[in-house]
Amino acid sequence: MPTMPERIPADGDSAAPIGRLDVEMVALSFVDNAGITRVKTVPIGRLAHAARFGVGVSPCFETFTFDDLMSVGRYLGGPDGDLRLIPDLGALTELACQPGWAWAPADKYTQDGTRFVACQRGYAARQAEAAREAGLRLSMAFETEWALGAADAPGFTPALDGPGYGIIRLGQVGDYARELVAVLQQQGLSVDQFHPEYALAQLELSIAPNDPVAAADDAVLLRHTIRQVSADYGWRAMFAPCITPDGAGSGAHLHLSIHNDQGSLFAGGSGPYGIHDTGAAFLAGILRELPALVAVGAGNPASFLRLQPSRWAGIWQCWGRETREAALRFVTGVRGTEEWAANAEVKCFDATGNPYLIAGSVLAAGLAGVAEELRLPPEITGDPATFGAEAGISRLPMGPAEAADRLAESAVLARAMGPELHDALLTVRRAEAEHYREASPEELVEVTRWRF
Repeated sequence: MPTMPERIPADGDSAAPIGRLDVEMVALSFVDNAGITRVKTVPIGRLAHAARFGVGVSPCFETFTFDDLMSVGRYLGGPDGDLRLIPDLGALTELACQPGWAWAPADKYTQDGTRFVACQRGYAARQAEAAREAGLRLSMAFETEWALGAADAPGFTPALDGPGYGIIRLGQVGDYARELVAVLQQQGLSVDQFHPEYALAQLELSIAPNDPVAAADDAVLLRHTIRQVSADYGWRAMFAPCITPDGAGSGAHLHLSIHNDQGSLFAGGSGPYGIHDTGAAFLAGILRELPALVAVGAGNPASFLRLQPSRWAGIWQCWGRETREAALRFVTGVRGTEEWAANAEVKCFDATGNPYLIAGSVLAAGLAGVAEELRLPPEITGDPATFGAEAGISRLPMGPAEAADRLAESAVLARAMGPELHDALLTVRRAEAEHYREASPEELVEVTRWRF
């Protein structure tokens, strides 16, 4: 991945990728700190101009909550100022899911041409660059879970039924799944797997890993594509973390692998399951920062309806091989595939988290672990809910205010984000926590159902 410039590029080299498109309009997206994907659009004839001078957008969105209420932080928020959205033409994609349109993720710059200090995509790029400078190459991919509801029904009416993982469900969505995979592949996303999931009307799809920034781009494009294809079938795709207050929810687990010049740091080493010391230190850094990472990747009030014991949601601050109750799950792959298949999964995240902030923060946490030469504690097996207090396994934050406090206390993430971005994210999470402090589980499900 090329290093993103700190100033708006001054040349006009945008004609080549634009000329390949047969579209009329282009959507330029960014994801705010509440996890909402926002968009500005331009006609195709204005895309080169947008790539040179940007499209205006208010910085007020830095402190918008997920329900579009404006909060004001120490540095950001309020009605003043303007930013420029600069499309990344290297990621420009013609949308097979929305004919006549293309899409590009955008970076935020100031009006004087310098990168906006709180740009979330820029934050992920900085951390990826820090990893490269440390001799590490990260690959990431988000799992995507969603529930399908009837578009013309109030509330949530399941669009499919049948046993979790059951072929009965597949029979009801077979044409939909085939078309979705075909459209995604037309858009350059390589699909690894699709299957019916466990929760009510739930499906899951996995795509191939990418570099950290591109993995976050892929998550944005994937969710938009799912929404569009679902609409074509008269359905709505629900990515919110809780489908029903008393049932399993939808996550957005992050998978990651680490390589250096010699190969995978998760295979062929002297540590548990072949983990090298540097790989173990990276995982130990993530493990240490997990309480703060919850506020980044699952800090919405509704997230904590999903983060419940014994639901495989990863609510415990521990790790283990193929241990689905641990927040950090290590996956070796089957014999003979370890060198390319071994990876780690952070299970506590969901689609209310900004994928760029998640990627950047996991990188920052892991790099701090490497710099400090942290060691992994012993792994766990089984369900920590049955262990008892003597096991010393901590539960991750149980509510949005607690998660925000853990983020406020994280020197690692505060340093990586910088004061403006760190404070803006805290402002959003604390505003959401306060606004929905007395909300019932049913109210939280209702207000978040179609927001993500």
